[in-house]
Amino acid sequence: MEQKKVPVMLHRALFGSLERFIGILIENYAGKFPFWISPLQTVVIPVSEEFDDYAIEVCKKIKEVGISSITDLKKHNLNYKIRDHSLAKIPLLLICGKKEVDSNTVTIRRLDSNKQENMELKLFLKTFSALNKAPSN
Repeated sequence: MEQKKVPVMLHRALFGSLERFIGILIENYAGKFPFWISPLQTVVIPVSEEFDDYAIEVCKKIKEVGISSITDLKKHNLNYKIRDHSLAKIPLLLICGKKEVDSNTVTIRRLDSNKQENMELKLFLKTFSALNKAPSN
């Protein structure tokens, strides 16, 4: 006859705690995360198919400095794309058209702002790669 063994249960709330923490962050920021913690930080939007190559090049350079980015090459109009990504709470939308291609710049549209600013690509990369770090105390 086998001797009875006392069952041992190990409890670790590692993932449960992480899930609660993420839930609290989402609730606190209402989904509008600060730039440095946002899962998708920028979306590069070409004005038309004519500027797709420049948008792809911009996105590549953004990724090289460690900023999360995608290029929206869908066949929708510009207003639809801006509205779609604004509702997804993407912190920065980068618009690329003829003016931007000619001057090697991007037009930046921030979440919850109707203002747009034009910035040289090198300056954008320098400025926002610095903002892509967690704040220190």
